[in-house]
Amino acid sequence: MSQLTEQQCEACSWDAPHVTQSEIEDYKVQIPEWQIVERDGIMQLERSFKFRNFRQALEFTNKVGAIAEEAGHHPALLTEWGKVTVTWWSHEMKGLHKNDFILAARTDEVAK
Repeated sequence: MSQLTEQQCEACSWDAPHVTQSEIEDYKVQIPEWQIVERDGIMQLERSFKFRNFRQALEFTNKVGAIAEEAGHHPALLTEWGKVTVTWWSHEMKGLHKNDFILAARTDEVAK
């Protein structure tokens, strides 16, 4: 399996296949700090990033927004003083798709 950050996002619609448990286990190895959470029956990937101040948190938020816009796939972003929580899931299909793992890995790269 190639690195998630090197893979391309696929067009995703409401009837796209959700990731399998086996795929989740394979992908999670590459993004170990991300948690799978369930809200309203929808599986999502979530991670909080820490920063020294609001300015750095906002800069990070904007960088994540740029990769999201480029991919046409958008997370929930909660920007606070010194902290940004990023939540990826595929809204139309109401769950996790490979794209979510790819973009979580790219988010990790932005945070470096």
